[in-house]
Amino acid sequence: MSSLYSPSIEKLIESFEKLPSIGNKTAARLAFYILNASEEETNEFVNSIINAKKSLKYCSICWNISDTDPCPICANPKRDKTQICVVEDVRDIIAMEKTHEFKGVYHVLHGSISPMNGVGPDDIKIKELLSRLMDGQVKEVILATNPRVEGEATAMYLSKLIKPLGIKVTRIAHGIPVGGDLEYTDEITLTKALEGRREI
Repeated sequence: MSSLYSPSIEKLIESFEKLPSIGNKTAARLAFYILNASEEETNEFVNSIINAKKSLKYCSICWNISDTDPCPICANPKRDKTQICVVEDVRDIIAMEKTHEFKGVYHVLHGSISPMNGVGPDDIKIKELLSRLMDGQVKEVILATNPRVEGEATAMYLSKLIKPLGIKVTRIAHGIPVGGDLEYTDEITLTKALEGRREI
């Protein structure tokens, strides 16, 4: 069936559809929003994408995305360099920083081990993490990978590599969200909540 849109509009819709979680209807809505925007707004939007792609880089220490290398967190002398929190994605750093609780530094793996998807240990930033641990400065590695099968497998793999180095390895607790009801909580989450229990 031929498209109801002109080739240029169809191409724009297809481009938006390539974004994560964007279906055809949402892509069409975004495309028409851009088409109806002023030239100034459109140019600003396009330039912000181009500028971000040009100016952003990976921090050579933690692999965070930043305008500077090292990133502001690694460059901050007030951060505790003896504690590294390992996360899967750059967005996980933002989530951790919002708590205002963690005062150490980070390491971004850029994924998790997933044999089903063809992602092995060499495909994520594990070698880079291990090289950071060789200077003897790090006392604790906090594994904050996501509580999925891949995240758990990655945490276990890292723990086996790091413990022989004499560095304390901890895992963030997973459990029932605040405001959640036990009856609606799945078994895996309840198991993790029990495992992560602490004395009060």
